[in-house]
Amino acid sequence: MRLGKFSISLDVKDLAASREFYEKLGFEMTNGDGETWVVLRNGTTTLGLFHGMLPRNTLTFNPGWDSTSTPLADFDDVRELQKTLVARGLAPDPMADEDTTGPAFFMLTDPDGNPILIDQHVPSPKK
Repeated sequence: MRLGKFSISLDVKDLAASREFYEKLGFEMTNGDGETWVVLRNGTTTLGLFHGMLPRNTLTFNPGWDSTSTPLADFDDVRELQKTLVARGLAPDPMADEDTTGPAFFMLTDPDGNPILIDQHVPSPKK
């Protein structure tokens, strides 16, 4: 099972203050609107800062991306990952619509209540 790029998505109170803090640690902004969300990178480590968009800090996986957000030609589509995890007894909520292709997402919650977002931004792989 190839989950793709991993990052931590933080629910922050003050986006500007959090961005400034992480930039002092050597992170650089790679994406975002600068108002409600930014994505920062330091080497292969990715950190998303989100103000008012997430219910709490979230582990995020992006099928179809490598660690630098470069699209991959071959990867496990989010709907295939969801089917595998459901077959293993997990219950995504919300679920990705399995009748679609391309970008989609689903979420899981681990036993300690931590949200896990499986969020595919790229077209489905060609099979």
